[in-house]
Amino acid sequence: MIAAESISALKTYFREDQIGNNEASSPFGNSGDMVVFPETEGEIAAVLKHADLNGLTISIIGGGTKRGYGGLIEKADILLSLDKYTGIVEHTPGDMTLTVKSGTRFKDLQDYLARYNQKISLDPFWAEIATIGGIIAANESGPKRLGYGSARDAVIGLRTVYPDGKVIRSGGRVVKNVAGYDINKLFIGSMGTLGVISEITLKLRPIPKCESLVLVSFPTGNLEEIRAFAVKVLDSMIEPVSLELLNPALSDKLAGINSYTLALSFEDVESSVRYQEDFVSNMLPGDAELYINPMEKADLFWNRFYRHIPNGAAEELPAQTEASLKIGTVNLDSLQVLKESELLQDKFNVRIESHGGLGHGLSQVTIRGAEQDVIDAAANVRQVAEKAGGYAIIKHLPFELRKRVDVWGNKPSYFFLLQGIKTKVDPNKTLNPNRFIGGI
Repeated sequence: MIAAESISALKTYFREDQIGNNEASSPFGNSGDMVVFPETEGEIAAVLKHADLNGLTISIIGGGTKRGYGGLIEKADILLSLDKYTGIVEHTPGDMTLTVKSGTRFKDLQDYLARYNQKISLDPFWAEIATIGGIIAANESGPKRLGYGSARDAVIGLRTVYPDGKVIRSGGRVVKNVAGYDINKLFIGSMGTLGVISEITLKLRPIPKCESLVLVSFPTGNLEEIRAFAVKVLDSMIEPVSLELLNPALSDKLAGINSYTLALSFEDVESSVRYQEDFVSNMLPGDAELYINPMEKADLFWNRFYRHIPNGAAEELPAQTEASLKIGTVNLDSLQVLKESELLQDKFNVRIESHGGLGHGLSQVTIRGAEQDVIDAAANVRQVAEKAGGYAIIKHLPFELRKRVDVWGNKPSYFFLLQGIKTKVDPNKTLNPNRFIGGI
């Protein structure tokens, strides 16, 4: 429990409406005994410096969609909420760059940029709730990673507040920035364990003139046929933004097609999009079925897609236990991961919805069912991933279950480097303790 003198000290930095006591517990943990709402970078620095000097711990939250992602502490001393730390710092349409405060919600950014016919080339889940800071801190990306790249590719500069209150800048505000080490990558994906990202500079891209979604379903579920088709697509001159395979359960939920289905997204001028649609149509295997969805239907599909996974911002647990795993393998090994994961449904009496990128090798498996069945199925999914030479991270699970399951899996061979960086930057383990690999 945070001491009364610390509460009094913090009140000297903030207005009454920026501090709340006894922040309610979340079923996903990563909460705090008190909550603080900074509105400036200086206020963020003041909170961190006070906590670091007084042996207090801080949990960081943006929109809360990733609250079930890592973390073995139900309540830190302070919950640092970036809910009021929002807004555009600088937008240079001609250079196609944007600098923004980290608490800004992703959809708000896209809505603002749409007025300039621009967008951020990322496709996170729960975009209307997720903040740009949380997306960057978790290095989140979706199926369109194939064409967009990852969060690491979109970021060109950061401002980060260290646990001792110092503010550092990495990268810059222009795209052609090549001087020195790319320190940005140190913070992207670090789950807020090294510092609080306060500002992010991103490179933008134009909104495409035309977009379509081509769904190719395979009624027989023949993996070799799907693999051969995917190889043809990847080896061809066409450039899909996504080449995502959906298992039958997820395909049925999103598109009403109860079979393995490839989702190919095309974004370009209309003539190019139509050419690529025709190209796919002419290379279909004999029993495959083709569905071409124009921009309006494509938007509806993707909107449903980005909401199908569990949401850590929920205030109550659903009737069924939910777990979501992120799996990384060699590109086409996603096929085997999805197939073997599907076979676990009957074995553990769970429902599994999964999808995998055949161009980038990242898959996601969502499991719903009884508590122990979900835990056992998740353990088996990890075995499937490791058998394929990959890894599996549990990116959503209620707090009580995270205490029973190692969400990060085995420590990587380079773990000593991660541990050394954490010790150097945050020796007092002030920020998001036990939130990252190996208890960092």
